[in-house]
Amino acid sequence: MVLLHVLFEHAVGYALLALKEVEEISLLQPQVEESVLNLGKFHNVVRLVAFCPFSSSQVALENANAVSEGVVHEDLRLLLETYLPSKKKKVLLGVGDPKIGAAIQEELGYNCQTGGVIAEILRGVRLHFHNLVKGLTDLSACKAQLGLGHSYSRAKVKFNVNRVDNMIIQSISLLDQLDKDINTFSMRVREWYGYHFPELVKIINDNATYCRLAQVIGNRRELNEEKLEKLEELTMDGAKAKAILDASRSSMGMDISAIDLINIESFSSRVVSLSEYRQSLHTYLRSKMSQVAPSLSALIGEAVGARLIAHAGSLTNLAKYPASTVQILGAEKALFRALKTRGNTPKYGLIFHSTFIGRAAAKNKGRISRYLANKCSIASRIDCFSEVPTSVFGEKLREQVEERLSFYETGEIPRKNLDVMKEAVVEAEEAAAEITRKLEKQEKKRLKKEKKRLAALALASSENSSSTPEECEEASEKPKKKKKKQKPQEVPQENGMEDPSTSFSRPKKKKSFSKEELMSSDPEETTGSPSLPKRKKSSPKEETVNNPEEAGNRSVSKKKRKFSKEEPVSSGPEEATTSKSSSKKKKKFRKEAQED
Repeated sequence: MVLLHVLFEHAVGYALLALKEVEEISLLQPQVEESVLNLGKFHNVVRLVAFCPFSSSQVALENANAVSEGVVHEDLRLLLETYLPSKKKKVLLGVGDPKIGAAIQEELGYNCQTGGVIAEILRGVRLHFHNLVKGLTDLSACKAQLGLGHSYSRAKVKFNVNRVDNMIIQSISLLDQLDKDINTFSMRVREWYGYHFPELVKIINDNATYCRLAQVIGNRRELNEEKLEKLEELTMDGAKAKAILDASRSSMGMDISAIDLINIESFSSRVVSLSEYRQSLHTYLRSKMSQVAPSLSALIGEAVGARLIAHAGSLTNLAKYPASTVQILGAEKALFRALKTRGNTPKYGLIFHSTFIGRAAAKNKGRISRYLANKCSIASRIDCFSEVPTSVFGEKLREQVEERLSFYETGEIPRKNLDVMKEAVVEAEEAAAEITRKLEKQEKKRLKKEKKRLAALALASSENSSSTPEECEEASEKPKKKKKKQKPQEVPQENGMEDPSTSFSRPKKKKSFSKEELMSSDPEETTGSPSLPKRKKSSPKEETVNNPEEAGNRSVSKKKRKFSKEEPVSSGPEEATTSKSSSKKKKKFRKEAQED
């Protein structure tokens, strides 16, 4: 019994499903259609075998591109080789795309089936996919599909900017439209200005030159020999300038007012600007064709090559056309008319505008157009699929067409195509090597400029960083000096002194401190009472109570610590008052001891 599996590609990953009761399903298609809509019935028909999720959006895009091009990706290969049975003859794999089915059958050897029941099963899988895979919600599946769709379309639209043929299509269409408009407008200028100066139409044939002369001449009665030099510059012919001057003196035209003349001049200036823009657009088209299709433009010309690309839709479509289609491209109406009336089919279409067909004799026009269409198809394929665009092949193909044209006229045997193409390949390799060398030089120059720019930025940032710490050091040194000067003034303010001018100098403090010690040591020597040492112990406690800031400032720097040690000495009038009170108490105790 053949095991039928179905491969389903989703934006989240690949899913491999197995189908139950293959024979019944293959026979009863209406029942399958009914069971697709019901989830419970669909679970009885389909079973999920394996699910391989994509690790990232980039991997999903790569797999989508591979499936659309009919290429088996490594992730798909791994899934099929892992979960499908080893006996390939007993396995039938259902896929939605015939391209990927053919690729799987060619590379892996599994028999693939498309359409019919498989399409219905895939429709049901697409409908109930978020219920078949655990942990996948309908919202997340929709978001994944939307993101993959955007990235896939963006990748398809994104081509090489220098090789885009859309610009050629638009520019050649605009060029043809400008030619029509300039002809129409110049005829209007000729008719309008011809009322005033009708003889100028017969002398000047070019439309743009006529409009420029209408601007310069203005009123023909004011035309004199002073403007003769300007007329010679515009007409590039002294005889024509002299004829214009003579015709203006004996003209049969009507007089014209100043307002009408202003309108004619403004309109002719517009026509002149349009003709100038047409020239610039033609140069742009030539440069674009040399980048996109150099071989085709070298063979048949920029304008005809651009018209062929525009009529085909793109350079890729033109490269896919056979030579017979290229030959009559642009003459579809005549072709179908001939097929309808059973007349002669057209020999040429757009390629008729090339110089080769015009130079050929009447009996050789059909043959040379067929040969030229063959070479055009070759040139378009070379331009479309070559990595480095060169005009070498186009020049060699042009030489072949010239030789064939001379063969039709003189009978001289042309060179063989094989020999010409060998020479072209050698020259193309040299040209490609030169182009790559130029590109490498440009890249090196760009990298050097980038390195210089980065080095200049790094130097500027290092200078800024080196200047800032010096400024910080200078700024920090100044307040340090100020702090040193302010320290002896800040300490008495912290200790609660009202007048900083009453602070004592160090030797005076030492003297006062020694007097207090002497005062406190006299009663100790005279009186031997046991209460005196207790009084001694009480005095340092009072000092510690009076100086609570010393305990809080232990984490200060060494200078501050030294200074805090000297604080009890320089504590000022508070210690003096405490020492006076203690001496008074000692005197009282001394009197009491004497009385006892």
